[in-house]
Formats: sequence, structure tokens, C-alpha cells
Amino acid sequence: MTTPIIRSNSLARKMVVEVISARGLMPKDGQGSSNAYCVLDYDGQRKRTKVKTKDLDPTWNEKFEFVVPEASMLPGDLEINIQNERNSGTGRRSSFLGRVVVPMSSIPNQPEAVRWYPLQKRGLFSHIKGDLGLRAWITVDQQGSSKAKDEKRDEKREGKEGGGQAGAQEGGGAEKPMKGDYNEGLDEKPTKEHKKEAKADKQPEPPPRPNLMTVPEADFTVKETNPDLGKAVDYKQHYDLVEQMSYMFVRVVRARGLMGKDEGLKSDPYVRLTVGAVKTESKIIKNELNPEWNQIFAVGKDKIQGGTLELSVWDADKTSKDDFLGGCMFDLAEVPQRKPPESPLIPQWYRLESKTGKGRVQGEIMVAIWWGTQADEAFPEAWQSDTGAHALFRSKVYLSPKLWYLRVNIIEAQDLTANDKGRLLEPYIRAHLGPYQMLRSRIASVRSASPFWNEDLLFVAAEPFDDLLHLIVQDRVGNKEEILGQIRIPLRTVERRIDGRPVASRWYILEKDGGGKGGGGFLGRIHLRLSFDGGYHVMDESANYISCTRPTAKQLWKPPVGVLELGIHGANNLLPMKTTRDNRGSTDAYCIVKYGPKWIRTRTIFESFNPRWNEQYTWEVFDPCTVVTIGVFDNRHAHALPGDKMATAKDLPIGKVRIRLSTLESDRVYTSSYPLLVVTPHGVKKMGELELAVRLSCASTLNLMHAYLQPQLPRMHFFYPLDPKHLEILRVAAMNIVALHLMRAEPPMRQEVVQFMLDTEAERWSMRRSKANYYRIMAVLGGVLAVMNWFSGICSWKSPVTTVLVHILLLILVWYPELLLPTVFLYMFLIGAWNYRFRSRTPPFMDAKLSQGEHIGDLDELEEEFNVVPANRAQEVLKHRYERLRGVAGRIQNALGELATMGERVHSLLNWRDPRATAIFISFCLVTAILLYVTPFQVVAILLGVYILRHPRFRDPLPAVPFNFFKRLPSQSDRIL
Repeated sequence: MTTPIIRSNSLARKMVVEVISARGLMPKDGQGSSNAYCVLDYDGQRKRTKVKTKDLDPTWNEKFEFVVPEASMLPGDLEINIQNERNSGTGRRSSFLGRVVVPMSSIPNQPEAVRWYPLQKRGLFSHIKGDLGLRAWITVDQQGSSKAKDEKRDEKREGKEGGGQAGAQEGGGAEKPMKGDYNEGLDEKPTKEHKKEAKADKQPEPPPRPNLMTVPEADFTVKETNPDLGKAVDYKQHYDLVEQMSYMFVRVVRARGLMGKDEGLKSDPYVRLTVGAVKTESKIIKNELNPEWNQIFAVGKDKIQGGTLELSVWDADKTSKDDFLGGCMFDLAEVPQRKPPESPLIPQWYRLESKTGKGRVQGEIMVAIWWGTQADEAFPEAWQSDTGAHALFRSKVYLSPKLWYLRVNIIEAQDLTANDKGRLLEPYIRAHLGPYQMLRSRIASVRSASPFWNEDLLFVAAEPFDDLLHLIVQDRVGNKEEILGQIRIPLRTVERRIDGRPVASRWYILEKDGGGKGGGGFLGRIHLRLSFDGGYHVMDESANYISCTRPTAKQLWKPPVGVLELGIHGANNLLPMKTTRDNRGSTDAYCIVKYGPKWIRTRTIFESFNPRWNEQYTWEVFDPCTVVTIGVFDNRHAHALPGDKMATAKDLPIGKVRIRLSTLESDRVYTSSYPLLVVTPHGVKKMGELELAVRLSCASTLNLMHAYLQPQLPRMHFFYPLDPKHLEILRVAAMNIVALHLMRAEPPMRQEVVQFMLDTEAERWSMRRSKANYYRIMAVLGGVLAVMNWFSGICSWKSPVTTVLVHILLLILVWYPELLLPTVFLYMFLIGAWNYRFRSRTPPFMDAKLSQGEHIGDLDELEEEFNVVPANRAQEVLKHRYERLRGVAGRIQNALGELATMGERVHSLLNWRDPRATAIFISFCLVTAILLYVTPFQVVAILLGVYILRHPRFRDPLPAVPFNFFKRLPSQSDRIL
């Protein structure tokens, strides 16, 4: 169908192109898929669609408009190139997937059905396949040709500036970002003609599905940042991962000879510091003319206005205005610069003066003033202008308590007595430790006064051992319980051990209920074996993102293999988390970092949506296959008053970032901006971005590599394994102990913060997490399906050249079977070496798409995820069944996660997600290929068979080296929200 030529100069023509989708594209990313996007070019006007990752049948549904020039003949054709975006070490590059050329004479003047165009090759030897679906038509704009000329001129200018550089290099050259907007045409307001045509061509649409919600597309990716580390603080503390922040430090030591203003010629002096808009005061010293404050103030250089500092001394008066006792002025240009490790600046005496020079003032004040940075040793304890007068919200370091497993081996009891002398006993033991841990033994199999159990009960205890272990011997009488006796054992008396050697057992005399002795009546005795097992690692976090694997006993610790350094730069574009009393949105943000037993809390930056912390911290690394967790929170107690509702409010989480150390290259600084994502009842929401700098340093690469061949957990976990069904109960108990311990610190780390960092809701049922684990499994199985499809293509002679090569390889392996295993290992070595080019340049991040959070099919699924337990939306019977179903589904969910983790670890052998692990594996493949090449196949088969079928006497209880290596490989589990 040809388009009529419009010759009127009062009409401007536009061509509307809808890029619908493509199908059957050629895989180009080396993993059986492509990251496709389209570049549309017409008469110098260039536009581009979005990138659809990992999709051979992408769907865009994007509309573009092109200005048709005013000429008697329609010039040129519409050309659409499909490109594959791929990341490389030098930046983003693209490869050619095919093109479509649409003649202008074939474009109608009204919208029609979707047309499918076969993709054309660029050259004779190009491997191109697939089709592209388009809708294109020409519309008439009645606003006049002058507007069309202006739009065409603007679009041509944008195309010359940026559009001609993106996606145009079919040969795979590096792309440069466009300055213009590829989708600029979508933002133009439709004219009356457009509205009429749209109304005429609009098809009836089905009604929207109820409760259907699509999360708005947001930038959930990790971005590389370029902080100015050239000005980093590189003093003695090796403080070089954050940007330098300048502060003016004022140390107010004391004053002498002040004037008395109160009765008895005394004063209540305090110091007021004023520099520009910053004003603060020291503490008040009661009834003293020679007060001593010894306080330090740190004022950020960005908050200083003007060139003078005013220090004034005042007498606090409750009934009237404070009295002026004197002051002095300092020129900031004369303040010296101090750099650690220089010695502290000596304070000096300055004479106090009156405001007018005529008042009666006396006395002196001792002050030291200097310029410094956040690396100054005085900075953590100084009053800081960005944290206000809240001393509790400065940066602090916390330590988790030392946790032990307490093993209570209940052996037997003797001479138990019951109220009913003629009845046989059904005794059992109920044990209590602390407010949250309560366990009970099974009922003795022999109903007698001397029952036998030989059963272990495990508890979690923390140093110092101030609690009592409370054991109660009970007898079941029908539906009631009768207490036969009890004992209380101080934990300080329990023996500690570091291995599985048994400790001495002991008999304990039972007491009456209430703690008194039997009073002449013997209640019986109980035989126990108690021990603190220090050979285990007490888990307080999930094994998927564990940050420490050391045993409790310090004598079993191994030397560190590296050092982790983390620089917390700041956050960007945080959302308002609360409303102040003057109805303004506000956020008071701080960060929590958890790695091993060491917790870090940064200072709270008040009323800022773009806070800058620039704080750096260091940890020793004992295992590279661990995860550091960084959380950002809104402080809800900054402005709380006594009796205020805010005093009982909870700090709200803004987001969380996890970084697996094994994915970091040694001695490389990673500077990235991570999205802060949280799951809400309405879907995944981006709360802002967190800028971090991370570096993993190691003194010996061999020691770091050797750690990959060691068991991840201590030996006791394998010689005396714990029951898996008890591990989660013990983990919850450990989390509660850690939370209570940190709550008692000063300032306290709140319980909700600890629970969010330790992910206490990991076992909660979630349809979203179940879907995520399902698609993880499908992604793992996708590689097997790709191999099957490849083999099917070979059998069907889809690619004759490849089929002939496979026939030749088959003949070689049949005639020389000893080449089979070397060929397999050599092939895996080549794949791993080839994938080195495509390794990630940024640490993996928490992925919203992987977590099934971008598109929520039904809001009821999220309502179920956030529903309280027990559920409050059903009757009693249905509630019971519903909770039982959730428990079963939660276990299935975790099992699917473990299966997905195993498959992802296999994938990580060759994809360089863990650079050291992949290097070890491909080196092993190369050496094995060489050894198998020179060793007869029969010898290898016999040795392997004998090793697999060896006698149990020759088996080590510890896992084999390949199993240890496999367990340390990274998976996607630490990226699931």
C-alpha cells in the first residue's frame, strides 16, 4: 500500500513506529542467550529501545515518532538494527544480531496489524536468524510545517551529538552514552488529529485483572562510582578508601579566675561556641569559678560561614537571662593544620574580654583549635556539627557476646517418688535457660522410679555465665503434670571442652518446688553430664550468608588470611521516612555493618536525604567465603522526649546490602553505588542508593587459596554432627541472646536493628521466595536443556559444519578412548578461560529481579508474606490447616533453595564469580588433563574404582577436599532479598 504524497506546506508529517517484539534471535552472549535492543534510524533521526536481558524472544512494545521532511518525494528508508549488548573489561560493547529495512513506500497512513520482517544479514558469512515485529504508519500534524522544521532540526542536532554514537557500531565497537533521550518522541503531547486517529483505531481491551500490580521500573543495578580518593586520608591509620572531610576541632579544657555572678560569688559557667550558623554549648559546671570541661567540638568545613570563631563563657541562670562572663575571637585563617600521627596540639590560655571592651570581665580560658579530618583520633568522641548535640548517635563499635553450646546429657534418675505410691511413673525432664530457651526430654521408655534417658539437650549460653540452668523432673498424670523435684545449676560450675572427649558425670540431689531442701524427705537424684562445647561454631546468622566460621574456643582459631576494609561514603536520594512536627519529610540515616562478632554503627546524619559519612573500618578475615552485611536505618529516637511516643518507636530499615568476599579480587578497590531495596506489601521499593568502597587484602595468596580446600565449619561439626532440625532453634536462641546483649550497650543497638541484620524472617513462608527458588532451579536446568537442544540440532543437521566436526570427534574418541577424559577437562578449562572476559566488574548485589520482586502477580501473595503469625483472617480450623501448610511449604522452600544453591555452585566453577575458586578449578582441569593424557585409561579407572569402593576403615570422618571446595563456592542465595 503506497502513501499519498502531501504537498501542502501547512501540514507536517510524522512517521510512528511501534517496535513490538522479536523472535528466534541468535544467541550471542556465550551462555545461550542475548541482551537485545533496537536502533532505529531514519533521515539522521536515531532512537533506541531498552535492553531486554537474557531473552531470545524479547518484547519491547515501545513507540517512536520521526519527522518526515517536507519534500515532493519521501526520501530514504527506515532502517532498524538489532544489537546485543555485552559487558567487557573496557566497557559496554555490542554485537550485530540482524537488521530490517522498511521502504517508505510500503508504510501506510493508518495503523494496521503487526508485520513480521525476517532479519537480514550484514555480510555473506554472518550467522543471523529471527524475525522482528513492527507497526508503522504516517500521520499528519495540522500545527504547521514550522513546528515540524523545529522538531526535525532539534532531533538532527541530538542525533549528531549523541544518537549517532550508540548502537551504530555493528562490528562490536564500544558504545558511548547518548546525550539525547532515545524515547524523546514519547514525551510529545498528541495533537487533535492524533487523538482522533487513536480513538478511531483503539481496540476494546479486556478489563484489568483485580489485584494485579506491576512495580514501576526503577534503577535496581549497581553503579560504579568515581570518588575522589586522591584526597583520601592516607595517614597512619591507612584511611584511604573514603574522601577527606575537613573539620575544625575546638578543645575547651578549662577556665580560671571567672567572675562570680550568683549568691556567694559563685557561677554556673558553660562555654558557647559560635562559628557562622553553627552554635553549640558545653556542659554546665555548678558553683565553680575554675571550671574544667575538657570537651571537644568538631565543626564541618562545609557548615562554616565567615572567617571567625567566637568563644564565650556564660553563667547559667534558671530564673533570668544568662550572664556574660567573657569571650574571645579567633581568626580561622590563623588556625593551624594537624595531621596524625603528629602529637596533639597543646592548649593555650586566652584572656577573656568583654563585648564592648568596657565591661567588667576577668579570667582566662584554655583552648586548643586546629584543622583536621575524620581520621583525627579526637573525632569519634567529639561533638559533631552534622550529628548535632546527640552524643549517643556518634559512630560506635560493638562486639557480639562469646556464645557457647551448652550440652546437657540427661543419663538417668534414681529413687523418684510420687504422691500416689502405687502408680507407675512416666517421668520426663523440662530444662530452662534464660527467658527464651526451654527444652524437654522424651518420656522414659521404662515406667519406674529409676528411669533411663541418655538424651542430649542443647542450649546457647553467652559469657559471662551469670544464668542458672533450671531442670525440673515431672511426671505425667493423665492430662496434668506433677513436679517430682528440681535443681538449679550455676553455669560457672560447668566444665568447658574443645573436642569430643567425655567429661565427668555427676549426681545431683533433687529439691522441692521453690528451692528448699527435701526437709527429711528424699526426693531422688538425677545423673547428668554437663559441658560447654567450644569446638563448634555457634551460628547466629543463616549459613547462606555467614560472616564467621571460627569455633568458640580461642585456642582452635587459625591465623587470619586477609584484611577486609570497608569505606562507607554516603547515601543518595533517600526517601522521607517520617514526618516532623512541622509536617516536613525527614530522614535521620545511619549505617550498621556486621561481619563476624564485630558490629559497626556510623554516626547519625540528621535531616538529610543525601548523608555523607566517609567512615572507614577494618576487619580480619579468617575465611574468604563469608559475607559482610551493610544495613541503612532511619533513627526514630533522635528527637524523642521523655514520655513521647517516639521514645518507643522502632528504627525503620531503609535497605540492606550483602557482599560476598570471595567475589572480590585481592587488593582491588571496588567503588560502587548499591540500590537500597526493601520488600513492602506493595512490592519491591527502591529507597535510595548506598555508596561503598571495598577492598580485600591478603598477605599470602597461597594461604588464601589453601582456605578453599579446608572444611568451612570446625571439625566438631563433622565428628559429632548436630541434628539439622535443632540448628534453626539454636540459631533463633543465639539471635535473641545477641540482640539482648547489644540492647544493654550504651548507646544501645536496638533489637529491631539486630533482627533485620540477622534476617530473623528467613524461615517465614513467602510465595515470592518460593517462586525465586523455582526460577533459580529452572535457570540451572536451562544449561542442561541448552545442551540437549544443541545435540538435537546436531542430529537434525541444523548446522552441517558442526555436525561433521562432531562426527570426526566421535571417530577420534572411539579409536582413542584415552582422549575422552582429557578432552572433557580441557574443554572445561577453555570454557573457564573464555568466560574470564565476561567476569563481573562489580560485586554481586541484591537483585530485585532474581528475588521475583519486579512484577507481583497478585497482591494477596505479599499480604500473605507480611501476615502475622498466627493468621488473623480465618476461623480456627482453617487457621490451623493454613499454618500447617505454611510450615510444610517453608521446608519445601528451603529444600528448593538448597537444590538451587548446589546447581549455582556448579555454574560458578567456570564463570569467575569467585576468581580464586575458578582459578583453582581450571588449573586443576589443566593438570588433570595432562596427567590423564600420559596415564593409561585402565589404570585411572581401576584406581578411581578402588578409591570409591575402599573399606570404611580407610575413610576419614572429615569431608573430602573436593567436597570442601564445592561447599565454599558462591551461590545466589546471599543475593535473595
